Amino acid sequence: MRTLSLLLVFGSVLLGGVGICLGLIYSPLWFLLLIWAIPTSTVGLWDIMQKHHSILRNYPLLGHLRFFFESIRPEMMQYFVETDEDGKPYNRVQRTAVYERSKDQEQAKPFGTDLDVYSTEYEYINHSIAPKPKQESGFRVTVGNEQCSKPYDASVLNISAMSFGALSPNALLALNKGAHMGGFYHDTGEGGLSPYHTHFGGDLVWEIGTGYFGCRNDAGSFDPELFKEQATIEQVKMVEIKVSQGAKAGHGGVLPGAKVNEEIARVRHIPVGKDCISPAYHTAFSTPTGLLEFVAQLRDLSGGKPSGFKLCIGNPHDFLAVCKAMKTTGIYPDFIVIDGAEGGTGAGPVEFLDHMGVPLTEGLLFAQNALVGMGLRDHVRLAASGKVATAFNIAQRMAIGADWCNAARAFMFSVGCIQAKRCQTNTCPVGVATQNPKLFRGLDVPNKSDRVKNYHANTLDALAEVTAAAGLMHPSEFRPTHIARRVTPTNVQEYSSIYDFLEPGELLENNIPTRWKHWLDCSSPDTFDRVNC
Repeated sequence: MRTLSLLLVFGSVLLGGVGICLGLIYSPLWFLLLIWAIPTSTVGLWDIMQKHHSILRNYPLLGHLRFFFESIRPEMMQYFVETDEDGKPYNRVQRTAVYERSKDQEQAKPFGTDLDVYSTEYEYINHSIAPKPKQESGFRVTVGNEQCSKPYDASVLNISAMSFGALSPNALLALNKGAHMGGFYHDTGEGGLSPYHTHFGGDLVWEIGTGYFGCRNDAGSFDPELFKEQATIEQVKMVEIKVSQGAKAGHGGVLPGAKVNEEIARVRHIPVGKDCISPAYHTAFSTPTGLLEFVAQLRDLSGGKPSGFKLCIGNPHDFLAVCKAMKTTGIYPDFIVIDGAEGGTGAGPVEFLDHMGVPLTEGLLFAQNALVGMGLRDHVRLAASGKVATAFNIAQRMAIGADWCNAARAFMFSVGCIQAKRCQTNTCPVGVATQNPKLFRGLDVPNKSDRVKNYHANTLDALAEVTAAAGLMHPSEFRPTHIARRVTPTNVQEYSSIYDFLEPGELLENNIPTRWKHWLDCSSPDTFDRVNC
């Protein structure tokens, strides 16, 4: 192979020389040989001299084939190698379900399930021998406790946080128009309240991240007046503080200055052309009590709208410290969104994507138990975010404590995402995760907004069907006894047997479970650090 590579290089050089000689002696037509000879000999000689790639240095010209095939490997795997159940993070069956619902196509499958129902981890809903009549699928939940003057009726499925900058203008326009038509909310993400979020009037949850984009002063700190100016517009229904994100919990971010154009700078209130830093931590607060005071401040500045926060569960004592702060201050967030470690992101370090943060099931269970055990659950709504795509996923999460669910990647599929995994490269082939006008012009807003609406409507219709089949009238009635999992080839258990669930006020009594007592002893409303342990 090395000999062949060298022969190609030096053969090209020789061919070029022959072409020049024959062109000068006989006919200019011989110069046509240079069309092949000059590029190949130039590339080949450069390959031999460069020192960055050993393969190209040892196998000039032919070595490029290796890099070419490597570049198309993901597509080849997805289209020709993977089975329908193999793809990650979403397999073809899951993606196809979203695509079909988005296009309002027939969703019935023939010939029975393709899943191995006797494999471990297989899960199902316990149906009732006396199903209830199917209800209208516009399931909603009221968000806003006694400290909120403008509660909001949220759908049980909404668009999770995705920022302007991460998604293209056309993608955001399609999502927000679809949300407006379908009657559900659209979370702005931490990149600020852009014109693409507000253009079609869809309900918004304004997410405030560590960079305070859209409500920051020149020093990068929170600006109450800028926040109030936008938070009081009618379209903003709730305010969400992003404490951490599941896919990269405890990690900040940088938007390179080269990508900070005038429009992004205007939306985020940052300088044009300079690196945009999202710190890993907030500067508006530094303690559990401070977090709750910030929640109360945002609720007041927004005119009494529901205010809460989103986080991925990490150290147990951190969340319990916030619960203790609720007890001591009497300040209750209207809602808490639990983001799972399996959630998505435009880009993140592999260690954070794969090995940081608590997965959604365990995180949601912990938050539910902490709030119930501390006697706080009646004041706070819980939402779940992280790899939610189907009605079964919603039922799963609501069975263990969620009041509603948010989805990001599923709604990306509805506007055309093909899971190309180029979100961080600005080369998204379908114009969803890019700021390149030549690419996002291919995303037709009217067509894709219809698909957003259809996906939401058809998913909630499926939720209405499985809810009725379980003998329930509303998905909020799902309980741990309704979901079963095969834990071994011969043993099936319900969630109520697999997981532990605390009783109301159990963490306020004397006989506290040992591990919970340890976590409580390590927590304080005055610090996120461990105390007394």
